[in-house]
Amino acid sequence: MPQLQEMETVTVLGASFIAWTAAFLVVRISLPKRSHDFCNRVVSLMHVAVSLVLASFSVQDWSRIFWPLGAPPSPMQAFTMTVSLAYFLYDFFCCLFDTSIDYSNVIHHTVSISSLAYSVFNRKCGTEIVMCLWLSELSNPFMHARELLKELGLKDTTLALLNDICFALVFGFARVVLGPYLVYLTVFADNPLMVKIGALGIQFISIFWFYKIARMAVYKLSKGKKKPVKKLQ
Repeated sequence: MPQLQEMETVTVLGASFIAWTAAFLVVRISLPKRSHDFCNRVVSLMHVAVSLVLASFSVQDWSRIFWPLGAPPSPMQAFTMTVSLAYFLYDFFCCLFDTSIDYSNVIHHTVSISSLAYSVFNRKCGTEIVMCLWLSELSNPFMHARELLKELGLKDTTLALLNDICFALVFGFARVVLGPYLVYLTVFADNPLMVKIGALGIQFISIFWFYKIARMAVYKLSKGKKKPVKKLQ
């Protein structure tokens, strides 16, 4: 894949934004009885699959996944970041049309969009940004599944409990164990200040979310001891 030039980047960005928006409209029409949030999370699961595949193909050396540092993005990394930037732009505006707004999510999207846009258009920090995306998306299937199961009436099932436990474990490993190491490498590498601030911002948000997730997991486990979990029929 040749290096994306600025005009090509804008084209890929625009086409990807239209594709994510169209995917939401198709899901919304196909599932008229489901909520706005439910349909948006279905699209988010699509992004999880796409971004993880693209990010995995972007790794230049699996024995040293966090290297090279401070380098311009490879063509595949540039493409991966552009597609995900389009998704975060779509998701940011889509969430504004929902009945309730999660302000921590708005902050997360703002930081993500700023970091991705800066790196995409300035050809900076390909490895750092793509690996941050890869780590962030690892736990997202469980996060979205949690909300989907609620709307499907499966909140108090064994499946939901197992999903919550997996969510807490994967989120903790990806964002609280590996995440700080990537942030450390990013901050102390020869990277622009904008990228360093973005890395720290995302890490602080991840720690805040992990605190909430840990509380949720403790509550679920203690509740499970007191009350039998409903089995799936």
